[in-house]
Amino acid sequence: MSDHHRHRNSPDHGTADNTQHSDGHSQQRPRHHFQHVDPDHFDLAQAALDEMHEAGFKPEFGPAVAEQVAEIRDNLRKEFAKEKPGAGVPDLRKLAWSSIDNDTSRDLDQIEVAERVADGIRIHVAIGDVAAAVEKDSPIDQHAKAQTQTIYTAVKNFPMLPLELSTGMTSLNENGDRMAVMMSYTVGSNGEMSDEQISRAWVRNRAQLAYSRVGPFIDAHAAASTSAVGVTLQDVEALRSDSARASEDADGPAFTETTESRELAMAIADQILMQAQATQALHRARIQNGALEFHRGEVQPIVADGHVLSVHDVIQNQAMYLIEDLMVAANGVMARALRKGGRSGLQRVVRVPQRWDRIVALAAEHKWELPVTPDSVALNNFLAHMRETDADHYPDLAVAVIKLMGPGEYMVMTPDDDPTGHFGLAVRDYTHSTAPNRRFPDIVTQRVLHAMMDGAPPPYSDGDLAAIATHCNEADKALRKIDRAMQKRVAAVAMAHRIGEIFRGVITGSSDKGVYVRVIDPPFEGRVIQNFDGLDVGDRVSVKLLHTDPARAFIDFAKVSANQNGAKNPD
Repeated sequence: MSDHHRHRNSPDHGTADNTQHSDGHSQQRPRHHFQHVDPDHFDLAQAALDEMHEAGFKPEFGPAVAEQVAEIRDNLRKEFAKEKPGAGVPDLRKLAWSSIDNDTSRDLDQIEVAERVADGIRIHVAIGDVAAAVEKDSPIDQHAKAQTQTIYTAVKNFPMLPLELSTGMTSLNENGDRMAVMMSYTVGSNGEMSDEQISRAWVRNRAQLAYSRVGPFIDAHAAASTSAVGVTLQDVEALRSDSARASEDADGPAFTETTESRELAMAIADQILMQAQATQALHRARIQNGALEFHRGEVQPIVADGHVLSVHDVIQNQAMYLIEDLMVAANGVMARALRKGGRSGLQRVVRVPQRWDRIVALAAEHKWELPVTPDSVALNNFLAHMRETDADHYPDLAVAVIKLMGPGEYMVMTPDDDPTGHFGLAVRDYTHSTAPNRRFPDIVTQRVLHAMMDGAPPPYSDGDLAAIATHCNEADKALRKIDRAMQKRVAAVAMAHRIGEIFRGVITGSSDKGVYVRVIDPPFEGRVIQNFDGLDVGDRVSVKLLHTDPARAFIDFAKVSANQNGAKNPD
């Protein structure tokens, strides 16, 4: 999305690491044998690279990649030197397209535009056409296939594609002309989708916007009106992301005091509110069908001058939900199009939980009754109740449910198969197609689509697709472990200057492997190595921070009485 790990807050529920609490500690480790590591000089970026290598990834690009990048640049220059796109490709560059992503994101996969039609709101989602630029089995493609995705570790990103592509030539950057794959669909007032179509299009991102800015804008305006009455040009300029501002040239802001610029700014504002109206209808329909809402914060570091100062929770806002709902719908459009076109592809699934009985038992512990057979609507009602009534314990409950659901995974989707479906999203047809700059399965999906649209043979056999799915699933598992280790290291660096402070927390694990606590504010976890006798999962406790070791990803606490003297974190 620094870029956060975009998969953690993506709509792909059920991807939590299913490993138990374990950080390499031994409960018998001598309490006083602490290894001192200077947090101000600990190299988190190198630690992330070491984790990658240890897991078998090779994030460095080979020399042949640079040669291919130059070749792609020449090809794209020739393509866009033309005054008009190829036959059958509409020129939609004048529409009020915009992207919404993190403030620092530069690998932009999708842009959106909407229009009012007789049956509701017509949505167009344009995705950068990476498959058209990157030849199958070429050096860049081989690297992407091996790594499977861009890896975000809070302190260092490892791009799946060379930055010249993922943040440049194939990124839908502001004011850049790009060829795109476009999924179009109409959203009715009841959230039902109709008139689904997929085509190629020539597009231009007219405004690169940020979640952090668009979310409050929607909150301030969507309730009062579905048009941007009273919005000024400066209001819209303020919605642009930090990365867009950093990359703009000496000509100044994107929206200036010209008639054309004012009209575009007002069109962008109207677009945001129209898309919000459509996605609110989509979201209501998804929830009625049983889509799960976990509402879990994502822990991110607070960085200043290159130093990690602390960690904090980032909660999804209305702009994030807008993009999530648009992308879930677009991925469904793609999956159905491939199936109807008689083409095999990759589906992204979360199976009906085999451990539903454990979820039922977990709900019963909180005096809530779930049905004997899996029911996502009932589960979502339980989660919503717990969010409202027990905010302290809810994050651990959500993690437990996600683990019991099992991980998301890729599977082959043949035209004759009954789709496995995605339990967490409550959808039957689902693939990954909206992030080809940072996910290899999305490039595979684009290649399958291109062959279908051109009437060409499939680029992959069913056996090829099965092998890709298996490799991506194995990589997902390894990357979750890397993510967890780096979260611990970042927290260990961030909290090293708060040794001796007392924090409120909740016990999240208690076994012969150790006792673990999650501090509520700021959000970080560690092991209770003193006064842990009698502690059990769910207990609210006060703990004193004793020691952090980013090299080994250790954070150690002692349980203390709630009224013990000492520095306390602000509540």
